[in-house]
Amino acid sequence: MAGASFPRDYDAIILGAGGAGMMCAAVAGQRGRRTLLIDHGDEPGRKILISGGGRCNFTNLGIAPDRFLSANPPFARSALSRYSAQDFIALVDRHGIAWHEKTLGQLFCDESARQIVAMLRDECVAGGVDMALGEAIADIDHADARFTVRHGDRVSRAPALVIATGGPSIPKLGATGFAYTLARRFGLKIVEPRPALVPLTLGGEDVLFRALSGVSAPVVARCGKAAFAEAALFTHKGLSGPAILQISSYWRHGEPITIDMVPGRDPDWLVQAKRERPRASLATALSAALPARLAEALAQRLALGGDLANLPDRALRDAATRLAGWTFSPNGTEGLAKAEVTAGGIATDGLSQQTMAARRVPGLYAIGEAVDVTGWLGGYNFQWAWSSGWAAGQAL
Repeated sequence: MAGASFPRDYDAIILGAGGAGMMCAAVAGQRGRRTLLIDHGDEPGRKILISGGGRCNFTNLGIAPDRFLSANPPFARSALSRYSAQDFIALVDRHGIAWHEKTLGQLFCDESARQIVAMLRDECVAGGVDMALGEAIADIDHADARFTVRHGDRVSRAPALVIATGGPSIPKLGATGFAYTLARRFGLKIVEPRPALVPLTLGGEDVLFRALSGVSAPVVARCGKAAFAEAALFTHKGLSGPAILQISSYWRHGEPITIDMVPGRDPDWLVQAKRERPRASLATALSAALPARLAEALAQRLALGGDLANLPDRALRDAATRLAGWTFSPNGTEGLAKAEVTAGGIATDGLSQQTMAARRVPGLYAIGEAVDVTGWLGGYNFQWAWSSGWAAGQAL
């Protein structure tokens, strides 16, 4: 190991041994670049290890640029098209990792997320990448077209530096806002970071729905022009489940979200239920489409008592309309601790979409979650890590 007084020279130094950082290091190393990968954690790929219930939802068959959020939506198109989901699947296959498709194009390992981490680590080894794990970064200097990084008890230098330290979501894994601090230091702008793919919290009149904790139902959740047809889960704090996590990335404080509680139902379905079962209550009619506890809670909120036979058709149509567009007013989210990713980040208008290089700082790159590109739930963010890491690795 080189001592602090004897800097070690590399072609590229990559900060952050997550998915994007390891992919970038492997690609650069296999292109003959002397590459150093640094992480303050003792093991690489910590978010990979916990993803997909430990099986890693490593990509999605439905990858498309319009399924990523950014202040500059077209930015992700180049990297995603040049290193696609099929390219990563081919890498997984080459390493003999068995996988399967779940709903909505989501691909998972048959066995363990550790296989993906081991694959990326093997790819780094094949590229001769030096790994410095468990080494905190003490300082970074930039002078004479060279970056000098003090990490652990040593110093390393390179003409290229890659920011791959992710966002601050899931801090228990060691995630921080380091990427933003470093980017600002080099004059890069930051799009305000916020939790994404995160449960929403309810207060006010909506707090009554917390009593339904544990109840799940297929819904369509909407916010603005975005809509997702998946399950919603009521929690002791508010709303979660895939549909809610998806819509949370589009939601901003003060905005309502609407939920179609009975997707696919005809507007006259309650009127028809009245014809078929006139002596049934509204709660009983709703339970044909919803879990019993949710049906009872919604019936109470709709305040239509008595048998269906005693309720006017117009009142039933109005109830059906409200059920198809039930409005919630979230008072917040469960924050970065529960967010799967961080939206916002290093602004893309300061980066090249082909190489991920900073336009005004030669040799500086930013990739992965640190950048203002956030994908849908279901393997999209990992694909962005692979694609952006590959793009930078090709340019180093």
